[in-house]
Amino acid sequence: MDANRLIALAVFLFSGYMLLDAWDREQHPVPVPVSASAAGGANASVPVAPGSLSAGASLPGGTPAATALPANVAAGAPQRGERVVVTTDVFRAEFDTNGGDLRKLTLLQHLAADDGKDPLVLMQDSGSPLYVVQSGLLGANLPNHLSVFTPDATNLSLAPGQDAVTLRFSARSSDGVEAVKSFVFHRGSYVVDVAWSVHNTSAAAVPVDAYFQFLRDSKAPPGDPRFVSTYTGPAFYTDTTHFQKTAFSDIDKGKAKVPEQANNGWVAMLQHYFVAAFLPQQGVSRAYFARKVADNLYSAGVILNLGKIDAGATKSVSMPLYAGPQEGEKLQALAPGLDLTIDFGWLAILAVPIWHALAFIHHGVGNWGVAIILLTVGIKLVFFPLSAASYRSMAKMRVVAPKLQKIKEQYENDPAKRNEAMMNLYKSEKINPLGGCLPVVVQIPVFIALYWTLLATVELRHAPFLGWIHDLSAQDPLYILPVLMGISSFIQTKMQPPPPDPVQAKVMMIMPLMFSVMFFFFPAGLVLYWVVNNSLSILQQWVITRKIEQAAARG
Repeated sequence: MDANRLIALAVFLFSGYMLLDAWDREQHPVPVPVSASAAGGANASVPVAPGSLSAGASLPGGTPAATALPANVAAGAPQRGERVVVTTDVFRAEFDTNGGDLRKLTLLQHLAADDGKDPLVLMQDSGSPLYVVQSGLLGANLPNHLSVFTPDATNLSLAPGQDAVTLRFSARSSDGVEAVKSFVFHRGSYVVDVAWSVHNTSAAAVPVDAYFQFLRDSKAPPGDPRFVSTYTGPAFYTDTTHFQKTAFSDIDKGKAKVPEQANNGWVAMLQHYFVAAFLPQQGVSRAYFARKVADNLYSAGVILNLGKIDAGATKSVSMPLYAGPQEGEKLQALAPGLDLTIDFGWLAILAVPIWHALAFIHHGVGNWGVAIILLTVGIKLVFFPLSAASYRSMAKMRVVAPKLQKIKEQYENDPAKRNEAMMNLYKSEKINPLGGCLPVVVQIPVFIALYWTLLATVELRHAPFLGWIHDLSAQDPLYILPVLMGISSFIQTKMQPPPPDPVQAKVMMIMPLMFSVMFFFFPAGLVLYWVVNNSLSILQQWVITRKIEQAAARG
């Protein structure tokens, strides 16, 4: 099998797998979220379910996990109260007085996937996917995410020249504990500081834990690639367990991988291109959790212990919340391992340096499409010796093709002698029949790594190239690149030595058309890479083949 056929087979199988995966997701969609009452009543367990912790486990302060949480907190979709809005240069955040929770978050500097005109809504408490941020206090009668809070403002905006703006919610328990939950927004930052200040006005000490959690259904966000499988769901990281995805399906089965207790790490909710993560301070004891709270509704978060608050005393705890794009360098600076939320696939060891090379080129040229073209040229130059060896082998096979056909006809009924004659011909002509395949095998992982790089790079989202291509992360709207890809694949097929088997020859002529159809659904950035790669391969193959054919004619 020659090099281009090997590449074609690899791409065909890879594409077929993605199409099959997409078909399965289309045929078995996730159910629509239901209300708490439909899930089994309003007195379900609390958001940080003890069931996510091991039997007999304790919270960071030593409180038994099985009894730490009040029994009157309803599960299911959050109830609506009065709205409070905070607007900054990067966010439009909507809160609700029921729980003082972040119910809707719009990223003003990123566009929605559907029309590319309106800002992206990352979180919302109406429609699907349902996705909100909740927090509360654990302890008898203490305010939690179902308590009614009083805001200190109803509409806040980050004024020109102002570096930060703070929204506060206050609540008081029947036992005399005053709690203030605050959200601090910073200019130009996707990090929001979520803090609790607890003042004990009662006559006795009060043990307090604070929880911070994401509540989400399992539906993928709008605009998620139909023919590409991307991950949506919780993830955890600690120095011991490292990066772990915790799929919703694993939570359903009771097989969630949660690092429960640690003094480092973070918890995140992932979707294609974007991530929200709670980032506790390093060295502070915490307990992680993930659980199902209703049909197709899940929570994942972290618990921090404030210890016992003496009568008349006040204690505080702060939790940074990142909610924004998966930009590698910025995530890496926020917390160890946070950049791992960018899904570069199983070949991340190759994809990461490819991404850095692409970003470096873009820094110089300012256009992601041009950067992809130059990166393709660079990769082609790196593999030039291997490609040249492959094309020389194919060119030699093309030259001796008439002799091979003659041998086939001469020994048509004697396979043993036919194979012996063919091997003698390869030996006399100094041809390695595998020479066109083996050098290219090394390049296949690079293609797969580049595929995941282009798929996971949020900077390509709504990034224009030229003319009709306004989004390199989406399909070519006019399908021009897939057509060019099909034409270039057809030309490559015609330049290859003709297969001796007529059936195989017909299949190889049909495959470029099949590839074109498959690439209709691939991101334009990936198809652009493949078109440029094919064009350079055609040029290289043509030059090498011409030289070898001229040498054969002279000799």
